[in-house]
Amino acid sequence: MKQVTPYNSEQSKKSQVEDMFDNIAPKYDLLNHVLSMKIDVLWRNKLVKWLKKDQPQTVLDVATGTGDLAIAVQKGTGAKVIGLDLSQQMLNVGIEKISKLNKSTQIEMVKGDAENLPFGDDHFDGVTVAFGVRNFENLEKGLSELLRVVKKERSVYILEFSKVEGFLGPLYMFYFKNILPLIGRMVSKDNRAYTYLPDSVNAFPYGEKLRKILLTVGFTRVEYTKVSMGIATIYKATK
Repeated sequence: MKQVTPYNSEQSKKSQVEDMFDNIAPKYDLLNHVLSMKIDVLWRNKLVKWLKKDQPQTVLDVATGTGDLAIAVQKGTGAKVIGLDLSQQMLNVGIEKISKLNKSTQIEMVKGDAENLPFGDDHFDGVTVAFGVRNFENLEKGLSELLRVVKKERSVYILEFSKVEGFLGPLYMFYFKNILPLIGRMVSKDNRAYTYLPDSVNAFPYGEKLRKILLTVGFTRVEYTKVSMGIATIYKATK
């Protein structure tokens, strides 16, 4: 898989991703909802509905960012949630958001690396990742860590961008590669962050390819469902 990085620098992809999210953190939520027309909220809710069937008591939300999925998981399942992210600036926005919702005792925000999780084996009833696995420096290592910390017979839920297929594909790709980066640059003042998004999506394995990788790292069952004509896909990988 081609390694796509946010900036053309000598730093590791991990360091570049951390810098990028630190840079765009203040405008991240606004841009996310504007650029997706809030459809991302529906996608997260669909993931939570799927996770809720497992009746989890403890959930780890990896690449939690500003905590949108962590909050949705806690509200939807009642579980104790730990949100983990590389970017302290993104976490700071999330901590403030969680505090305003009076959820600080139910949701804990932690700075950490998805490829070296600071938790024991078989620790969580569920693990979630929204738009984060695409940013892993080593995809297989990151997925193996998710597998390691989830309990046996429990699942990891991944929400990630994929590609729109069929006649709407070219239209969506035009928006994704031209309009979206333009709006992103104007609002976030980071010239590269919203160019990295379509570049990283184009390079990322999705659908059957990601399913095979998840099975290769050790998950026993993997199923997935496309949302919004394939703009994104939700995967359920069971240990």
